Amino acid sequence: MSETRTFSSFEEFWQYYVEVHSHPLNRALHVGGTLTGLALAGTGILFRKKSLLVLAPIVGYGCSWIGHFFIEHNVPATFQHPVWSFMGDMKMVSLTLRRKMQAEVDRVLAEKAAREAAATPAAAEASDPTASTTATATTSESAVKPTTANAN
Repeated sequence: MSETRTFSSFEEFWQYYVEVHSHPLNRALHVGGTLTGLALAGTGILFRKKSLLVLAPIVGYGCSWIGHFFIEHNVPATFQHPVWSFMGDMKMVSLTLRRKMQAEVDRVLAEKAAREAAATPAAAEASDPTASTTATATTSESAVKPTTANAN
């Protein structure tokens, strides 16, 4: 749960960010909290209300952290990567408002599953002992099948 990861770019971080925001309710809490926090900050600046400026991050991060701790059961990325996490929040809000975030989650999770499957081919064979024997039988059967050529 307290996994520390390092990233060399925002694009690399984004893959991780999406993985830890895969539950739709967690994403909804993030988007609602982020938009409310930004509205409070903007209103606080516009009307020079320090109380709203103080309240903005409490509401914004509070909603997000509820999603992580009680829904996803993971640690917010903000703790180790605050700047990239904020950038991720902004990108997620943008994709959500354009109704493209679920497709992004599906893409990232499919890529992760493919990477994990490619990294552990022995584990896949171990879970299905017939996989290698079936492939061998099929290959050897096709190797011994005679081909008949039409002499006409």
